[in-house]
Amino acid sequence: MNLSDKAKQHVDSCRFCWMCHHICPIGNATGHERSTARARALGISLVNRNAIELSEIMDNIYECCTCGGCVNVCVTGWDPVMFTKETRLKAALEGALPEYINKLVDNCLETGNAYGETEISAELKKAIDVHSAKTDTLLYLGVDARYKVSCQAVKAIKVLEKAGAEFTVLCDEPASGSQLDFLISASRFRAVSLTERNFCPDVRMRPGVNWQMEAAAKVFNDYKTVVLYDPNDAKTVKQLYKEYGIEVKANAVTYTSFVAGLLKDGKLKAHNTGKTVVFQDPYQLSRDLEETEEPREIIKAYATLHEMLLNRRETVWAGNILMAE
Repeated sequence: MNLSDKAKQHVDSCRFCWMCHHICPIGNATGHERSTARARALGISLVNRNAIELSEIMDNIYECCTCGGCVNVCVTGWDPVMFTKETRLKAALEGALPEYINKLVDNCLETGNAYGETEISAELKKAIDVHSAKTDTLLYLGVDARYKVSCQAVKAIKVLEKAGAEFTVLCDEPASGSQLDFLISASRFRAVSLTERNFCPDVRMRPGVNWQMEAAAKVFNDYKTVVLYDPNDAKTVKQLYKEYGIEVKANAVTYTSFVAGLLKDGKLKAHNTGKTVVFQDPYQLSRDLEETEEPREIIKAYATLHEMLLNRRETVWAGNILMAE
């Protein structure tokens, strides 16, 4: 496996230290040493030294949720997320992905989502149809909300309706590229479709631009504002697109910051129920986008907020819907 010099440096340095051992949410959830960042570095190091095959560590490579907890607490500046994602990319390019990952990748290419879903619920479709007309603002729901928790997508729409906001929701949203990036760091290459793969079985991935992200950016640029409901899509569009040189001219904002603004402007009228709410920061908002206060402003308007022991940048976030697949 031919990792970049930067990734090799991080692997060789990271594999000796125990500094982040306690913070890995997957390691804490499984109780397995192999799930920690240090163990992942050891495995990658052994592959680089031709001591073991890449296939022997690929399950472990996908036990990382890329939350960056390890990066956040590392005072020496090493980045296990970076070399984990690069290993996924190299495995994709070398045709060494586990079959269960190949299936999720194929689903992304064929249907735009890793779950292989093609139909949304009748309730969500009805809610979307009300907002099919073109406006200046696009509410982008994302694949998890559309296919896995459609009831939450409907509620997201109703909140904006309550504020009297004018917005558009697309019945057929383009994929943001966030799932492919998580699975195979897809933003650095063009993935090969299932049809192409069947025609030429030895072909896996070809270097090139991320066509999924570019296609989504073209749609976003038809609007003045794009409200991103899913924190993972928000991180992808607001941060990764810039890193990969993909321009989004629209003002991309998170759903939480947009709703917090509606409350501040008096367009949403809050009634505090007195209920107690404990909030877990999504790492994409708190660490990647440094957005921590907007969700708290929303909660405090409607309830009493109690903080978790580890909050904001220190949040511990174990997995996601995609990892459950």
